[in-house]
Amino acid sequence: MKTYWLNRWETIRNSFWFVPAMLLVIAVGLARIAVTLDHQLTQFPFAFPDIGFTGGAEGARSVLSTIAGSMVTVAGVAFSITIVALTLASSQFGPRLLRNFMRDPGNQYVLGTFIATFIYCLLVLSSVTSNHDNAFVPRLAVNISLLLALLNVGVLIFFIHHVATSIQADHVVNGVYEELNQHIAQFFPDELGAHPARDQTTGQPLTGLFHRIVPANHEGYLQAVDRASLRRLSEQLDCQIALSHRAGSFVIKGSSLAVVLSDTELDESLDSELQSCFIIGKLRTPEQDPEFAIHQLVEVAVRALSPGINDPFTAMTCIDRLSAVLCTLTGRAFHPVSWYRDDGRLQLVEQPLDYSGMLNASFDQIRQHSQTDVAVSIRLLEGLSRIASHCRTAEQQEAVLRQADMIVQTRRESLSEAEDIADVEQRYQALKDELRQLG
Repeated sequence: MKTYWLNRWETIRNSFWFVPAMLLVIAVGLARIAVTLDHQLTQFPFAFPDIGFTGGAEGARSVLSTIAGSMVTVAGVAFSITIVALTLASSQFGPRLLRNFMRDPGNQYVLGTFIATFIYCLLVLSSVTSNHDNAFVPRLAVNISLLLALLNVGVLIFFIHHVATSIQADHVVNGVYEELNQHIAQFFPDELGAHPARDQTTGQPLTGLFHRIVPANHEGYLQAVDRASLRRLSEQLDCQIALSHRAGSFVIKGSSLAVVLSDTELDESLDSELQSCFIIGKLRTPEQDPEFAIHQLVEVAVRALSPGINDPFTAMTCIDRLSAVLCTLTGRAFHPVSWYRDDGRLQLVEQPLDYSGMLNASFDQIRQHSQTDVAVSIRLLEGLSRIASHCRTAEQQEAVLRQADMIVQTRRESLSEAEDIADVEQRYQALKDELRQLG
């Protein structure tokens, strides 16, 4: 259940309506409170101090109408600027990067502030009356609207600066890199060797006279798996569960989500309960997919290397960030793929995720799209050299060397200039010397 609500919260965070809706609710409450206070103040004998708005009913209507109309206009301009920025980001950095712009709290609060001020002015305007017997001018509420108007001027200036900054390539890459670091800390919190080694293999014998395939009830991307619920069901049913996919994989309707093995035949009614442990959606999400943000950086790099954009410097920036993340991962312990009960019996087996897979996800596509770009090839080898200096296991060293071998092999075949090949070979030799020193 916790996994389900975390998935819902991730969806809400990526929406463009949640923060404006919350600010709209606050505006309604503020208007109600301000008007009520104005009604209370009219019952006191002292005069309201001459600060801010001091006009009558017609003046209050004019001020509130002007502010409300201005906010609608400014909100429309802000929305248009946002659409232009999203279009530019989609064409230059890739459509999957739109998620980062939509979840940007700066854009959400700006749009929400303009709309909230508009609603506040309308509600206060409806409370102004000019009857001689029952005239009412909410001076406190009108003064608050003037303060909100001044605030919105500052918000508009901030918004223009924020949009101009947010579409810069280095800013986009750094934003994805910071998100990736947060995911690494979440998915791999333990230091390598800080805890006793746990079984990392999928070769555990799954025993049981009966086996049942849990089918997917619709196609889409596997966004999250509720491991806690699956382990609880495993204990209740006295069975073993083997997952067929990792979070981030695309599944077909009717295909296997998991295989359940038991000594007793399981009822078909359990399928719905098991299926509820798997959240399948239209899009990939980062909540249980550590490769999600890596693929975003890779997409920016690959687009930068395309003939239409031809921006190798952005690609090299992405390589630097990816190598920094992979250096961090060399010291992190990957979570186990086999989970056991307290009595030592196997209950849940997941699809493995290892360091070699993360390295390949980071560099494979960039390597394939930069075969004739010497500068990017050299930066790839330099990034691998940095990673090699942090390697702690033989698996990590083999993965780095394998990636370097493929880079050098394709460059020997695609490059014709001898000096360029020599530069690539020099970095390759430095990488091998680094690995040789580590033993």
